[in-house]
Amino acid sequence: MTIPNVQIGPLDLVTVLPYLSLAIMFGIVLAVVPLLTWFERVVLGLFHDRPGPNRVGPRGILQPIADGIKLFFKEDILPTSVDRRIYYLAPVLALMPPLASCAVIPITELRIRMADGTIRTLPMVAADVNIGVLWVFGLAALQVYGIVLGGWSSNNKYSLLGGLRSSAQSISYELAMSLTILTAVLMAGSLSLVEIVQAQSGGILSWNILRWFPLGLIAAIVYGISMVAETNRAPFDLPEAESELVAGFQTEYSSMKFAVFFMSEYASMVVVSAMATVLWLGGWQAPAPGLTIIPGVVWFFGKIALIIFTYVWVRATLPRFRYDALMRFGWKRLFPVALAVLMLGAVVDAYYTSPTAKSAIPAKPERPKPNMMGAEGAG
Repeated sequence: MTIPNVQIGPLDLVTVLPYLSLAIMFGIVLAVVPLLTWFERVVLGLFHDRPGPNRVGPRGILQPIADGIKLFFKEDILPTSVDRRIYYLAPVLALMPPLASCAVIPITELRIRMADGTIRTLPMVAADVNIGVLWVFGLAALQVYGIVLGGWSSNNKYSLLGGLRSSAQSISYELAMSLTILTAVLMAGSLSLVEIVQAQSGGILSWNILRWFPLGLIAAIVYGISMVAETNRAPFDLPEAESELVAGFQTEYSSMKFAVFFMSEYASMVVVSAMATVLWLGGWQAPAPGLTIIPGVVWFFGKIALIIFTYVWVRATLPRFRYDALMRFGWKRLFPVALAVLMLGAVVDAYYTSPTAKSAIPAKPERPKPNMMGAEGAG
């Protein structure tokens, strides 16, 4: 679909497109958090054969608003022995990384007709940087600082144990996740998220999840498991295990500070789901050429919704891991599998899918032949 380059005051659509993309991603990440809480309750009710939310509004749709009002007016309790500056800073550190990640995630691609009649194809993204993958997962690694500092500053043994669990879990599963991401980067030959999506055009068989079969599928599964562990969701929700640690790292938080931690968890779910869509499911690309009539933004957010539904499905199905089983699974199962997939993918990329790979290797310079006549003969 081609749209005209609409004039918006002194600016045109091409100029405001990056800012519009950032506003859309910010709005969706922040506005979807209340809806996700309602969606999760409804789906869990269906899985468990329970009514689910049904008291506030039709089918409980107004329950998130009631929860927000409750948290806003709830008493803000401040323990006497906390480190106040870090205590207040920790929720902000947990929420900022997923919001900052929105700047490089492409939503769709637009065909814009310029004033002179030419057609420009532009990605709908705030910043199309050539290190988009590194930006997102560098910020994801920083998010754990908010959780660790929240647990440490609370001066509570349950909070501290929750923070330590989170840091160990994050390190363990980030390794496997990073290796699978490198596999997707090898497939596309770029660290730009826009170019990774563009490399998957042509239908579902061109998506990274089915490329280099079964390597792409295995890498996507490892990424999915690591994604659940990185966001501290069931069955990997050990940092806030209520049966052991009361509420883990957020035990001493109440009112809106607790709400910010809550928002950071769901915002992280949306961001890592968007990254899974970009890396493995073709981003805004339709699964078949005949379905391109449906706008790419619909495909993009539809795939994110499917991944979040899988999040809830896993929570409703699997019990929580024991902590030793959690660490053993990350180090002795996922990490070796991810490393093997990356190495095999590198072999496939070098010898089967890159026809210029061998010619790109610089040849060894030839050694000069010795002059058999010697210096006098040469003269």
